[in-house]
Amino acid sequence: MSLKNKNSKQDLIPFSVLLFGIIAVSSASILIRNAQDNAPSLVIAAIRLSVATILLLPYILIKYRKQPIPLKRKEVFLLVVSGIFLALHFATWITSLKYTSIASSVVLVTTTPLWVALFSPIFLKERISWRGWLGLILAMAGSVGVIAFENCLWSSESTLTCDYFQAGESSNSLFGNFLALAGAWMACGYILVGRKIRPQLQLSVYIFSVYGTAALFLLSWALLAGYSFYGYTGKTYLWMFLLGVIPQLLGHTSFNWALGYLPAAFVSVALIGEPIGAIFLAYVLLSEIPTGGELAGGLLILIGVIIVSFSNLSDKK
Repeated sequence: MSLKNKNSKQDLIPFSVLLFGIIAVSSASILIRNAQDNAPSLVIAAIRLSVATILLLPYILIKYRKQPIPLKRKEVFLLVVSGIFLALHFATWITSLKYTSIASSVVLVTTTPLWVALFSPIFLKERISWRGWLGLILAMAGSVGVIAFENCLWSSESTLTCDYFQAGESSNSLFGNFLALAGAWMACGYILVGRKIRPQLQLSVYIFSVYGTAALFLLSWALLAGYSFYGYTGKTYLWMFLLGVIPQLLGHTSFNWALGYLPAAFVSVALIGEPIGAIFLAYVLLSEIPTGGELAGGLLILIGVIIVSFSNLSDKK
């Protein structure tokens, strides 16, 4: 085997891992929907983070058994804040899937990079280029389209009719869309805080601390809200366990690993594969067909994310 062929095969490994990560996280909304048939959203979120934390615990104990993890008071504070943001992200986004379509939910929550770009100049002193602003405007327009036109239909007289307060589950779609957007805002806070603390810690220490904090926060919240963690069906516990293993532990870990070999902007663009994969799985497994408004708005959002991601890459060259 020539050196050239060997290197080309090695170069394929990060892309393969990234693709695996996209497939893994795309399954999250399907697993959540199945679990929501029997369990509250807050319980699902708590168990998702708890499973990931427990599975990471043996690795942390073995790696740091001889020396404690040195953490400063400021680092502990930032880890706690980051964990709370992550907990709120999953609480709002998972709940949104109870009220709105998978297409709207996953597309709106994928706007996270846009909010990061918008708030980075304030909290991280990172400027936004004109390309970044173009991407933001397109994505914001797409978000408005997804939220505003999900309950709109063209009549036979070629007029657009929108009913936001009709009876039934669809009357809650605006609330669900807002929760999905709130999930993106919480993820934005998680990333902004993470940018300050992550470079100072090992990846394993960071994700274990943040996942653990988020799990404790969600477990406490669920118990205070009066929810029980017992009495669900075996299938429901299976869906929640798989949620903690596949999209959380395997999916997110794949992205973090790929960042060590691929440009951050490329990984950010690749993340738009999650809503595409989730919409496809929802169509195949749950027979959910996206509306025209969701498709048009979602396309604008994804284009905006691509523009912002590549804008960040060009600004750092």
